[in-house]
Amino acid sequence: MTFTATGSEYFRIWIVNLFLSILTLGIYSAWAKVRTLRYLYRNTQLDGHGFDYHGNPLSILKGRIIVFALVVVTQVLEGILPLLSLVLSALFVAVLPWLIMRSLSFRMAYTSHRGLRFGFDGRLAGAYRTLLLWPVLALVSCGLLAPIAYQRFKQYQHEHSRYGSTPFHIRLRTGSVYGLMFAVIGMLIVTGVIVATLTSILLDGGNLEMPAVSSLLMIALPAYAGIFAINAFMVASLQNLVWSGTTLGDDALRFRSDVRTLPLLAILVTNLLGMIVTLGLFYPFARIRLLRYRLQHVSVAASVPLDSFAAGQTQDVSALGDAMTDWYDIDISL
Repeated sequence: MTFTATGSEYFRIWIVNLFLSILTLGIYSAWAKVRTLRYLYRNTQLDGHGFDYHGNPLSILKGRIIVFALVVVTQVLEGILPLLSLVLSALFVAVLPWLIMRSLSFRMAYTSHRGLRFGFDGRLAGAYRTLLLWPVLALVSCGLLAPIAYQRFKQYQHEHSRYGSTPFHIRLRTGSVYGLMFAVIGMLIVTGVIVATLTSILLDGGNLEMPAVSSLLMIALPAYAGIFAINAFMVASLQNLVWSGTTLGDDALRFRSDVRTLPLLAILVTNLLGMIVTLGLFYPFARIRLLRYRLQHVSVAASVPLDSFAAGQTQDVSALGDAMTDWYDIDISL
């Protein structure tokens, strides 16, 4: 895969989107989303052909207005009847799997490659098992079942996605996800030991041997370095596990991802520094740098021509679920 977007081009789109969204009190944000995704999709190419996004800004705006109205009404009712917040929270949790399923359907239905639309045919029962039952089990097990919950979600997401009429498949072993979890726990323990040791040395039983600011920096820097390293390791490992086990059709297309932790960590750290120095204006460049690295480390081995896939049934999907996941910043991207 190749990614031809540039930071300077995206900056121009981003700054105009930001200005018009502020000027219109958020109304333009629906058009901003469509402009952004079309630019990013069309500059993401496989075998020399870019993807495309066909979302309708008016549909997205309607979904966002409904979500905004629901949030406002909920906040007002909770202010009048505080106990009602428990009922509303339970209701939100009850409908969340349906909303996420609808969001998956919306995003896939309005994405295409070589003029052929993607699709998602997940069922509601599967959504509740995957997005409610397993997360609850992971919670009550104090995280012990979290790898299974993640594996079930990616399985539900990929197995029910299709390109035209051809379904995706995924081979993601639960043991591999558990191995990643144990590696992350080990890294957290090492980071905690280093921070605790430095804290003990610097504080010396409560007596500061160094200026307070210097001592805090000496403690905070290893902690943040550990967190960044663990995050880069998780992002790289999960992408490699998921996409190296993904196929399209009967192994007609086999995906492979080879993202590495250290290069990804370098990008994350320099992106953060750029954001701090420019007071956030570096964001478009940071996003493009991260996307370029992650996308260009995905390759596809095809045993059939990419133009041999047949079209599937097109879907007309409401944007309500997509608006809800946008509002709560729930990342469900494929």
